[in-house]
Amino acid sequence: MTLRSRLVRPSFVLAAVAASTLMSACAPLLVGGAVMGTSLMVTDRRTSGTQLEDQSIELKAMTRTREAVGERGHVNATSYNRTLLLTGEVAADTDKVAVEQAVAKIEGVRTVVNELVVAGSSSLAARSNDAILTSKVKASFIDAKDVFANAIKVVSERGTVYLMGRVTEREANRASDIARAVSGVQKVVRVFEVITEAELAELQPKQGQTQSQPQPQTPPKQ
Repeated sequence: MTLRSRLVRPSFVLAAVAASTLMSACAPLLVGGAVMGTSLMVTDRRTSGTQLEDQSIELKAMTRTREAVGERGHVNATSYNRTLLLTGEVAADTDKVAVEQAVAKIEGVRTVVNELVVAGSSSLAARSNDAILTSKVKASFIDAKDVFANAIKVVSERGTVYLMGRVTEREANRASDIARAVSGVQKVVRVFEVITEAELAELQPKQGQTQSQPQPQTPPKQ
């Protein structure tokens, strides 16, 4: 799924990473603020101001969600470059619509991607499995070496992996292929903001990146 600027209907030790990701499912802002160190902010393709704005959007989204549906569901809100992804479960279609309408009014939100499903809230075991799945996908990006892992945010829900970030078409395709190959991944949904290779080149000096971007591998000349 490619990002569109409109409302769309449709949160190393693995145990440690899984625990932090599971906490993010309950309070995304807390984990986002806790793990976002200086190096990540520098290598992120968003400006530092946008990163802080995304954290604020997530906090406000959780507040609006509680106001809209109370305890009738388990909703995660993840913002990247002011695109807000909703995942989790709600009790009814009316709740799904109510949550989307509530968060769409948050200042700064450009797009809402509503991936909420009408179902009972997922169990703690299921959320733990999703947390582990997220860590496995992130580790696979790092192992691949031709994907800039810090540029991609990974969210897992009920075995579905959502990929967010500002990436080129080449990077989007490569990241999707890697994620699909991870054991336990049932589906990959792309919530990318696709940029050109020229735009990517412009981002690097402006963001002051200290880590070089992985380059696409080409076969040797015969």
